[in-house]
Amino acid sequence: MESSRAARRNHRARPSRRRRLPYLALATVAVVGATAAGTVYVKAHAHSGPVSSAAAPSASASGSGEATVEPVTQPTLDHDALLAKAMKSVTPAGDQKVSVAVLDLTSGESAAYGDAAFDTASIVKVDILAALLLQAQDAGRTLTATEKSYATTMIQNSDNDSATALWNLIGTADGLDAANKTFGLTGTTGGAGPLWGLTQTTAADQLTLLQQVFGDDSKLSAASQSYIQGLMKEIEADQQWGVSAAADGSKWALKNGWLARSTTGLWDVNSIGRVTGTDGDEYLVAVLSNGSTTQAKGITLIEAAAKAGVAAFAESAASSTSASATATD
Repeated sequence: MESSRAARRNHRARPSRRRRLPYLALATVAVVGATAAGTVYVKAHAHSGPVSSAAAPSASASGSGEATVEPVTQPTLDHDALLAKAMKSVTPAGDQKVSVAVLDLTSGESAAYGDAAFDTASIVKVDILAALLLQAQDAGRTLTATEKSYATTMIQNSDNDSATALWNLIGTADGLDAANKTFGLTGTTGGAGPLWGLTQTTAADQLTLLQQVFGDDSKLSAASQSYIQGLMKEIEADQQWGVSAAADGSKWALKNGWLARSTTGLWDVNSIGRVTGTDGDEYLVAVLSNGSTTQAKGITLIEAAAKAGVAAFAESAASSTSASATATD
């Protein structure tokens, strides 16, 4: 018998929220009917007469001995609703606001909670490097030694001078916005002048960026993706917080951002990356926040949001697997 995780992967292969899956029966067939409690399998055999079930589509034997089944639509979970429910356990205090987006790389399902725009702070450094690599690809060249040195310190150590150097190299906001148009980001606008940390973005857009870095369908080459991923796996020790709170041990790659706004004295605290959950699935997670009175309180908020978001997907996947296994026993 295959493992429960392997069974879930097979059960959820090529998912779609709006896909109609008709099941037609000829001779001996398996009819799949999905219910709120799980998936029910009913076998219809030729020459055996009608087969019926309250939980399954009707099947009947035709005069030729073939069973016929009416096409049915297979219901799917509302992951946005599941994420919103999970976020009820996360309690922002005072002026704190938080938004989160999650993609399960195993199932392909994603969800977002909140659609407001936030300052990026230093998470934009991933976007800056992605833009630089895209420009280099288009020019048919590799990064120079100087560019690589800047990239390393910008991502691994969150060095601001390195970020400013690369921000200027890509053409500041215009260069970032042009790359993001290619990447498919629709809610992100580069910061004015030298203020790359005040780039505006949404959690959903950061999920799109993460798909460019970690996904199969990317405008970045495999080499460019591997380069960014490698840097995001080697973040310096005192910056290994954020979405990593939702990971199984050290199975993560991330970039964090934090910024105390001079106008309010309140903190922007953000985190984006890929984590492997305790269920073994891989998730892309983006959490954005503002309004925290201290950086520590912002970190507590976004880590709670990351854990709630990943847990919501893991629990729905486990429930789906359990229902399928029960139905097929």
